[in-house]
Amino acid sequence: MKSSTLEGEASETTKTSGISGFYKLGIDKRMKIVKEFASLSDDEVSTIRDNGLGVEDANRMIENVIGTIEIPIGIVVNFRINNKDYMIPMATEEASVVAAASNAAKMARTMGGFMASTTDPVMVGQIQLTGVNDPNGAKMSILSNKKRILDAVNEKDRILIRLGGGAKDIEVRVIDTLAGPMVISHLLVNVKDAMGANAVNTMVEAAAPIIEEITGGRVMLKIISNLAVYRLARARAVFDKETIGGEDVVDAIITAYAFADGDLFRCATHNKGIMNGITAV
Repeated sequence: MKSSTLEGEASETTKTSGISGFYKLGIDKRMKIVKEFASLSDDEVSTIRDNGLGVEDANRMIENVIGTIEIPIGIVVNFRINNKDYMIPMATEEASVVAAASNAAKMARTMGGFMASTTDPVMVGQIQLTGVNDPNGAKMSILSNKKRILDAVNEKDRILIRLGGGAKDIEVRVIDTLAGPMVISHLLVNVKDAMGANAVNTMVEAAAPIIEEITGGRVMLKIISNLAVYRLARARAVFDKETIGGEDVVDAIITAYAFADGDLFRCATHNKGIMNGITAV
């Protein structure tokens, strides 16, 4: 697929997501370009086009199923990430999200696109310990038994360990709450490509009786945290001033950022705009 045409014929070395006028094409023409760009099979195309999720499959996924609902899938073009071109599918019912992302990617493309990186996929499992007379002593007891706890929880998921993941460390905090002091242990688990809830929850459940034995306290909640402070993705891009509209536009963007930085109402709205793209992907 050469950027100068919309025919979709190209070798691996000439594939590009930098396509002008993609939105003007008919659905079949768009699908043909995407199929060739991503080397999709006919079955994969059928899954996208023919609403592959049937009610029986849905009934195995959640409770009290009565049917399914379709969400439009659009393709974001122009993205270049870490020197590789991508066409990005987004499922959303909100207008302008796909167009805005494609336009931003086109502007970033002028200076080489986006550079992205991730940290190790470490999730936090929390173990809430209550009923101890000496919270700080309990903290030290847990930390002094770190190896024992890690060995025990890693026995629960040998496949994850074999893939290079598993529980890697334990952190312990003493916090003051309305119900009195609590000792909160954080099990740090590398979950690899998984979201991690099942693996982490299994591990913290295995750690709980050991922590109770060590401290003499009572474990209440033992569950994953969704505040994934160790599992981070970063992206950056350089934008050419003239490409985005000139110096006045740059100044306006910075002023809008300053507004959001200083005001929660604007900050929440800016973040909602970011989440439009994240949830659609």
